[in-house]
Amino acid sequence: MEALSSSDISKLIYDKINSEKEHLMSCYNSTKSGIGYFYIDDLLPEELAKQCYDVFPDSSEMRELKSLREYKHVSAQMNQHNPLLEKVIYAFQEKNIVELIGEICSAPSLFADDSLYAGGISLMAQNNFLHPHLDNSHDAERERWRVFNLLYYVTPDWQTDFGGHLELWPNGPKKEPLVVESKFNRLVVMATHDTSWHSVNKVMVDMSRCCISNYFFSDTPLKTTDKFHVTKFKGRPENKFTNIVLDVDSNLRMMLRKLFKKGVRKNPHIYKK
Repeated sequence: MEALSSSDISKLIYDKINSEKEHLMSCYNSTKSGIGYFYIDDLLPEELAKQCYDVFPDSSEMRELKSLREYKHVSAQMNQHNPLLEKVIYAFQEKNIVELIGEICSAPSLFADDSLYAGGISLMAQNNFLHPHLDNSHDAERERWRVFNLLYYVTPDWQTDFGGHLELWPNGPKKEPLVVESKFNRLVVMATHDTSWHSVNKVMVDMSRCCISNYFFSDTPLKTTDKFHVTKFKGRPENKFTNIVLDVDSNLRMMLRKLFKKGVRKNPHIYKK
């Protein structure tokens, strides 16, 4: 496949999503009372999607996040990686894509984030995981609300028993989650608000689950009950001790943010162009 520009890739994305617009609106509307979401398979031509995986950096070239909360590898400094990945990330940020997602989810006036605050690329290898959590409610400057998470999975032949799948907890992290598989060439769009608990179950195989992600922001929250909060983590229902520790951790970090509005240190997960 010849080299494509970010705009070329954006057109492919737009045409695919728009072709299923009515179905996706129905999916989102039927789930938005809990955690609104939809997904679409075969987003890009298969060869292009495989190219994204083929040029994905090794975990050693990414920032490792390892704690009781999570274990994964991330990067937002896209000029350190193959240019194709940056093209695909910013293809999702073209105005027509942003507006289309807004139409599907009845959320006008969305904004993409070219700084890739908490976005970019992520890799989850064997034993990596992400505990149930609520995303930070705002952007890096606390000016706009984080309202949608776009996750595009590019690992070919990723199977159900491999783990590393997105879990949504519409009834809270004490109930059973809804599993959305991290299938190859699948885009998942999910709402983020004060009850949109989500997680990633543990990767069970010696392979890498690779994801390209974006966040969309808005001047207003999705729910009138939304209030500012830092990223909050919980343990899984069976992990009561972990839950207690993570509750204390979240409360301490929230106290710090009340004292220091933009945090004690600048979040390093931003594209420094």
